[in-house]
Amino acid sequence: MDILQVNNVTKQYANHLALDNVSLSVKENSIFGLLGPNGAGKTTLIRIINAITAPDSGTVLLNGTPMSLDRTAMIGYLPEERGLYKKMKVGEQALYLCRLKGLSRNDALVRLKYWFEKFEIESWWDKKVEELSKGMAQKVQFITTVLHEPKLLIFDEPFSGFDPVNAELLKNEILELRDKGATVIFSTHNMESVERLCENIALIDHAKVVLSGNMREIKDKYRNSIFRCHLRSEEINIDPNLGRLIEQERFQDQIHAQIQLLPEQSGNKLIASLLNQGELLQFDEVLPSMNDIFIETVTKKNL
Repeated sequence: MDILQVNNVTKQYANHLALDNVSLSVKENSIFGLLGPNGAGKTTLIRIINAITAPDSGTVLLNGTPMSLDRTAMIGYLPEERGLYKKMKVGEQALYLCRLKGLSRNDALVRLKYWFEKFEIESWWDKKVEELSKGMAQKVQFITTVLHEPKLLIFDEPFSGFDPVNAELLKNEILELRDKGATVIFSTHNMESVERLCENIALIDHAKVVLSGNMREIKDKYRNSIFRCHLRSEEINIDPNLGRLIEQERFQDQIHAQIQLLPEQSGNKLIASLLNQGELLQFDEVLPSMNDIFIETVTKKNL
């Protein structure tokens, strides 16, 4: 079941077309990647989904019902530009933001205690936000985004400002939220995170969706018949009717190589050829990364 449907959404700002007939759907209880280069229209779409601004045409449906301001409590939104008040104390501000989401003071305090202990930041309660690093403030805002347990979570560049340890912590929290029933949309330039977390993606470029669907199916579509092999041999010779040797490195009596097959050839034929030339120690297909697919798709569209 789709928790979110965006249907033919268009948005124009003066002489700039921010979104051009954009459609996408997000399945319930999944992690969805909203991707695209800077200025592609991602943030405009997120603002429309959150009812911060309205589309010129098209519709946004949340659980099958048109999106409106009174339904935004079902969404938790962490914007790329953080919005904490620098002069306020962390605990006071977190409590204030939780009350805005409709929680009672007691419920908010109980949930804040749980999250502050989980992130080991109890000592930050009486600190002013201006005393925190960017990553520390990011943790606080993440907590206030998820605390009211919304069905749909939207994170815009959630890993910005985090060191690798805390970025890993946040990735694990996102997976745990998904496992507990939340649906997550996140917009990021970190393709490694997309590979690990997302089941489906949509790539927006110049206001249009240029690629969308299941990530595994997309990677399969973009596969280019490149295989990596590790062979104990003096040399590797590839029949030009089978494919071509892209690169190779020698380590003593072993060769590491990448080989691209011709479209009509199979990996089994390559394996047979390599076995005739030495001891095959490793053989696997090199699938394109999401970073490769992102660059290829955007580059082709802009030619």
